[in-house]
Amino acid sequence: MNALILLKEADPGGQIQQIANTFGVDWPHLAAQIISFSIVCFLLHRFAYKPVLGMLDQRRQQIAQGVADQKQIRVELEQTGSERLRIMQQADAKATQIIEEAHAAAARLLEKETQKAIAVAEQVIEKAKEAALLEHERMLAELRREVGILVIQATASITRKMLTPEDQRLMAEETVTQLGRAA
Repeated sequence: MNALILLKEADPGGQIQQIANTFGVDWPHLAAQIISFSIVCFLLHRFAYKPVLGMLDQRRQQIAQGVADQKQIRVELEQTGSERLRIMQQADAKATQIIEEAHAAAARLLEKETQKAIAVAEQVIEKAKEAALLEHERMLAELRREVGILVIQATASITRKMLTPEDQRLMAEETVTQLGRAA
């Protein structure tokens, strides 16, 4: 309203008033509409645009975090795979070494004792194979358990949902089953 008074005082000839009357401007209604429009703009900005933009930014951050987590999980799975390969190679090397040692012992005993040496060598070889097999199975079981934990953590982090013990058990069993098929 003060702006209208100032415009009226600045225009002593009444030219602005004459133009406004020609076009049918009703100053009180125009001022009320300007105030109403300003209030609506303020309310929309405050209660509609800001929350929506905030939510979009939050979603954008969650997606970025999910992608980063997925990359980290992929790296960890690759490391686990290479660790599994290394453990398998060590187990094979250890089994080979044990078998070679058993053959060497059998060869030395064969020279000293014929029948007794053959029986002892077979027992040593069988024990070495069993030990290598047990070690191999133990390492595979440990690897399956660790991969199951990684899958559960990855799924929980990606879905942003806490898994129930039943969900974790089912997911671990499925992972172990799939690893069993792959091995």
